[in-house]
Amino acid sequence: QVQLVESGGGLVQPGGSLRLSCATSRSIFSISRMAWYRQAPGKQRELVAQTTSGGSTNVVDSVKGRFTISRDNAKNTVYLQMNSLKPEDTAVYYCNANSWALNVWGQGTQVTVSS
Repeated sequence: QVQLVESGGGLVQPGGSLRLSCATSRSIFSISRMAWYRQAPGKQRELVAQTTSGGSTNVVDSVKGRFTISRDNAKNTVYLQMNSLKPEDTAVYYCNANSWALNVWGQGTQVTVSS
């Protein structure tokens, strides 16, 4: 069964913007820490941003001021708004849901930043 569905990736020029979406079920969304990770070829998967079921958010230093994570409880969806994109942001971006009861990954969506 598909539990997390990601969308919004694509090819964008440096300085451009994209918004990634991760849709899941209410049962997962209501109890989980939702997070975005990314993985470039040959690199370790790294945490980018996360938000708790209570609504707190944080992003890593490398994207601070450019990326924003948010969640829409009515739609059971988490977003990653990415502005001022740089070539080094190029990676496959993965959504993750984690709680005491589950640890679920999305299929990944490719983000390529290139002129």
